[in-house]
Amino acid sequence: MASLDIDPDKVCFVVARFRELEEEDLIEDPDAEEEDKPDLDHEEAFDELEDGEEELDPLREELTGFIEALPEDEQIEMVALAWLGRGDYDMEEWDDALEAAADQHNERTAGYLLGMPRLADFLEEGLVAFGLSCADFDENRI
Repeated sequence: MASLDIDPDKVCFVVARFRELEEEDLIEDPDAEEEDKPDLDHEEAFDELEDGEEELDPLREELTGFIEALPEDEQIEMVALAWLGRGDYDMEEWDDALEAAADQHNERTAGYLLGMPRLADFLEEGLVAFGLSCADFDENRI
């Protein structure tokens, strides 16, 4: 059976902070994004990002720094978890999701994740697939 190696609290921290960004309207409207943007495959989505596109607000900077500070294997797992939650992969394909995320991993992983509409929902759905939840998340454990 597939296992999740990243600490779920780290994923829940990203979920909580991303929701704060959404509440502050610092994340673009996902509905508008969906209509205006063509569907991109994983590789195109990574390549589409530009380094230093815009000045970041403190909350986005904190979240970007947190993701960038994660070890590479945890960054890869977080991307795969988002893809799992988004429905790109199912639990039987977890190893394939990890392999695809590893193949496309680069220094822009934080930007890729934070540019994903509904990231918090996708990460939570990914956790649910592993029988986990952010219900008991305590930021002090990070």
